[in-house]
Amino acid sequence: MLGVSSGSDRAPRFMPMDLYKVDDHYVLSADLPGIDPGSIDVDVDRGTLTLTAHRSVPESSGVQWISSERFAGTYRRQVSLGDGVDTERISASYDNGVLSVTIPLAERAKPRKIDIARTESTGEQKSIEHEPA
Repeated sequence: MLGVSSGSDRAPRFMPMDLYKVDDHYVLSADLPGIDPGSIDVDVDRGTLTLTAHRSVPESSGVQWISSERFAGTYRRQVSLGDGVDTERISASYDNGVLSVTIPLAERAKPRKIDIARTESTGEQKSIEHEPA
C-alpha cells in the first residue's frame, strides 16, 4: 500500500478508515454510518482503489433545521495499491455502517524461503540443508 488521500470539495466529506495487514492480505475498514449500501462503489483502476458513497437527506416541506451537522453528499477516498496485491481477488462487505475491503497479496509478493545452492568443487550443485530453528 503506497498512499492514501481523501477527496473533498467541502468538509466534512472525510471518510475515516483503518488499514492493516493480516497474514497474506490487507484489510481496509471505512466508517460510513447512515449510508445506503446501494450507493457504495468500490473500484480498482491502474493500481488505485477508489471508495465512493453517497448520503442523502430526505427532503421534507415545512422542516426548519435547528442544527444540521451530518454531511449529506458524496464521500470519496482513494488508496494507491502497490504491485504486490492481487486486484482480481479484492472483495468488500458492508455491515453496521462499516465498509470492509479485503485486499489479498499477490502470490509473487508473499514471503517465501529461498533455498541456497552450494556448488561443490566438482561443479555439481547441492542444496544446503538448514536445521530447524
